[in-house]
Amino acid sequence: MQLQGKKIAVLVDQLYQELEVWYPYYRFIEGGAAVDLVGPKAGTEYLSKLGYPAVAQRAAGEVGGDQYDAIVIPGGYAPDYMRRTRAMIDFAQQAVDAGKVIAAICHGLWLLCSTNALRGKRATCFMAVKDDIINAGAQYFDEECVIDGKLITSRKPDDLPAFCRAIIASLAG
Repeated sequence: MQLQGKKIAVLVDQLYQELEVWYPYYRFIEGGAAVDLVGPKAGTEYLSKLGYPAVAQRAAGEVGGDQYDAIVIPGGYAPDYMRRTRAMIDFAQQAVDAGKVIAAICHGLWLLCSTNALRGKRATCFMAVKDDIINAGAQYFDEECVIDGKLITSRKPDDLPAFCRAIIASLAG
C-alpha cells in the first residue's frame, strides 16, 4: 500500500463538489492512508451541491494542518464558505507553513487565495477562478494537473485521475 502511514485531510463545507471529495477520499483509503474529513465543526453534516452529506470528523480549529501529510481542498462553492471561517484558513496556512502537500482542485484554490500558498507558484484551477489565483501571486496554466513543489492543482472533476496520481506520487516518493 503506497500510502501506508500517511495522514490526509480532505476539507469539507457546504456546497462541495461531490466527486472532488469522495473520489480522493476513497482512493487514499484504498491506498492505505488514514483520511479525515475536516470542516469548520466536527460532527456537522455538510451538504454537497446536489445534497449528498459529508460529516466532518474533525474541526479545523481542533487539529492543525501540520498534523497531516497532505490536505486536499475540493471545489464546488465550499471553498467560498471555507474562507469565511478563520479556523479553515489557519488550518490551510499551517499546512503550507509546515511544507505539507497542498492539493486543490477546481474552485478549491479560493481557499488558498486567503493564504500565502500561491505566491510565486505555478497552478491551475477552474477557469472562473483564474484571475483570483493570478491576483494571489500564482502563474496560471490551463493543464489537467500542475505540480509546483508540494503544491498540486487541477481544474475540474475530469482531472481527478491525474490529480490523485500526483498526490499519491508526492506522498509515496
